[in-house]
Amino acid sequence: MKILTGAQIHELDNYTIEHEPIASIDLMERAARAIMLAITQQWSQSTPIVVFAGPGNNGGDALAVARMLTEKGYIVDTYLFNIHSSLSEDCEKNRDRLVNGGLVHKFTEITTDFDPPKLTPKTLVIDGLFGSGLNKPLTGGFASLVKYINQSPSFVVSIDMPSGLLTENNSFDQGSNIVRADLTLTLHMKKLAMLFADTQKYLGKVEVLDIRLSKEYIESIPTKFNIIEESYIKDNLRSRDDFANKGMMGHALIIAGTYGMAGAAALATRACLRSGVGKVTALTPRPNYNIMQVAVPEAVLMLDREDYYSEAVATDDFDAVGIGPGLGRQEGSALALMSQLQQTTCPIVLDADALNMLGSHGTWINQLPDNVIMTPHPREFDRIASTCCHSDSERLNVAREMAESLRAYILLKGHRSALCLPSGDVIFNTTGNSGMATAGSGDVLTGIITALLARGYSRKNACIVGMYLHGLAGDIAAEKMGKESLIASDIIDALPEAFKRLAQ
Repeated sequence: MKILTGAQIHELDNYTIEHEPIASIDLMERAARAIMLAITQQWSQSTPIVVFAGPGNNGGDALAVARMLTEKGYIVDTYLFNIHSSLSEDCEKNRDRLVNGGLVHKFTEITTDFDPPKLTPKTLVIDGLFGSGLNKPLTGGFASLVKYINQSPSFVVSIDMPSGLLTENNSFDQGSNIVRADLTLTLHMKKLAMLFADTQKYLGKVEVLDIRLSKEYIESIPTKFNIIEESYIKDNLRSRDDFANKGMMGHALIIAGTYGMAGAAALATRACLRSGVGKVTALTPRPNYNIMQVAVPEAVLMLDREDYYSEAVATDDFDAVGIGPGLGRQEGSALALMSQLQQTTCPIVLDADALNMLGSHGTWINQLPDNVIMTPHPREFDRIASTCCHSDSERLNVAREMAESLRAYILLKGHRSALCLPSGDVIFNTTGNSGMATAGSGDVLTGIITALLARGYSRKNACIVGMYLHGLAGDIAAEKMGKESLIASDIIDALPEAFKRLAQ
């Protein structure tokens, strides 16, 4: 599923108008009707409603919604902000329709001073000031109005986007100048900013309203951003031949666990085994021997002579290598890591302390082999990028640039994990839940992706299928255990059910 930029959404509207064909005012009417229906399904006619409309087409949507709600018997007070005496053509038409309809309870067009209405806990506020067309942060009087809305006790519904929130990059926005909606009724598709963790406090619950924009245009236009669809995962799952043997199913190497961190090694290894690989060898320090033998009896153990990962090993017999969970940050491990990367020719997954060691050694990140896979959480990514990103959108842009320049796959972990490809494209995951915010969850992901690589998946599909499976297993575990009690091993235990669901 494609994610369009604000500019592309504007082009989509215009294309629909030209090729459906439909007049722009009638397309606005269609959008307003969808919004009105969503509101009337949740609030009764006894709810007092205040509509704030801006001078552009988002304001036109809001005015049309106000008219339709009035026709349904709702008491609606409408405020149109026309500070510069310049309304969009369709906004002006909807102003006239609202006023000339004769049913309006209260309509105020603000051109200079604004006397704000009293907003109570019973009031429903409809924010139609600015939608996806906004291209700069709000300032001045509109910023003051946003703060007034935010400090009120009213329930706030934003049309398309909370006013002040940009569709892509919000790195330089003043958070206090963005409407904090309780519900966002977005038109036709989610916008990029809706997928970031740091914007959720502005969006509230998001409902996507289908307003029948051109499918032809959406299918034809190129975009750098996409959301995984389950059909893609099902189409790209590799089937297991009935006559397969373990030698045909891949051999993975997991390099993990310093002394005292055997759990990370066990989790990554168990997840790898549960993801369909034929054989797993775990390289871990000698003190972890007894723990690993008990925790993962199916794995072959390769023991480091030190209490930490100290020496690179030959990888000719392996089909994929996962490095990093619980590895520690000793300097000897860092040197062993770089030696390992230089001599390994099969696909590599770098996670956790492998990334931290790269981050603490400056230019080492530029010496990585092509097509390496990295799975950082936000802080780990900031370390390897040698920067402090101020927003999730900024971090994604930096990750995209890094993936292109290093010819690497960077999987930014989060509730909506984002896979940045060497091409500069980004693929967002749709599975997973907050219960997976627990120690060891990332180690499980490393094991899953390493197994899929060893099975013969391409690097791209190993990452896509891997993060989807990881999140789906987490969702299944949350169904059984609840989010609060979910631990990393629950995700591993749910992997069989996740595979079964996708195979149906």
